[in-house]
Amino acid sequence: MTTVNKKEIEKFSQLANDWWNPKGKFKPLHHFNPARIKFIKEKLTSYFKLSPKSSKPLRGLKVLDIGCGGGLLCEPLSKLGANITGIDASNINIKVAKLHAKKMNLDIKYIHCPPENLNIKKKFDVILNMEVIEHVSNVNQFIQTSSRLIKKDGIMFVATINKNLKSFLFGIVGAEYILKWLPIGTHDWNKFLTPQNLEKIMTDNNFTANEVIGMKFDIFSNSWKVSSDTSVNYISTFLKN
Repeated sequence: MTTVNKKEIEKFSQLANDWWNPKGKFKPLHHFNPARIKFIKEKLTSYFKLSPKSSKPLRGLKVLDIGCGGGLLCEPLSKLGANITGIDASNINIKVAKLHAKKMNLDIKYIHCPPENLNIKKKFDVILNMEVIEHVSNVNQFIQTSSRLIKKDGIMFVATINKNLKSFLFGIVGAEYILKWLPIGTHDWNKFLTPQNLEKIMTDNNFTANEVIGMKFDIFSNSWKVSSDTSVNYISTFLKN
């Protein structure tokens, strides 16, 4: 059994060389990144009682980024001191990520594999599943596989898109067809999950719900911000039992 959706992997592989172009196909992720990183940093320093004022506040944390793409999250987290491993089912993505990390002189471990094929000696403190579960073939199996890779009391971040009429209008019609933020066909509304459905899947796989926050685009500041509105983009955190 595999969680890999071949059509999704092929789709992102074709875009791989554009990962680090801030004005290219992944422009929305570049725009989205500062808010994601800020939330992750604040959450991890608070949960693990680390010093947020340190130049390397995440030093000592073993972090796994599943579906890392070209390394847009791995690199800034590495700069914050995290011992980070990025995995992706697309070999081209991994090649791009390795090349860019080398260019930036960053020590990041990148592996071409889905989570079910990752062999590790020590489990991770943190797992990031950011904007990836809506692209896998079997969400329950994907979370089940991720569960075996994380330590007891470790924390998992899951970022995805809610499933309702508003998310269809904003996440697909608006983002793909009207604003052209994303290539048409990037998302399939049928694969979106409500926070409640996600929580049930996570609970069934030995996690306890911790927090749910929304991510909202502020047209006045032209930036993404953490919000209480989870109706479209949201990030949930879960603790491993």
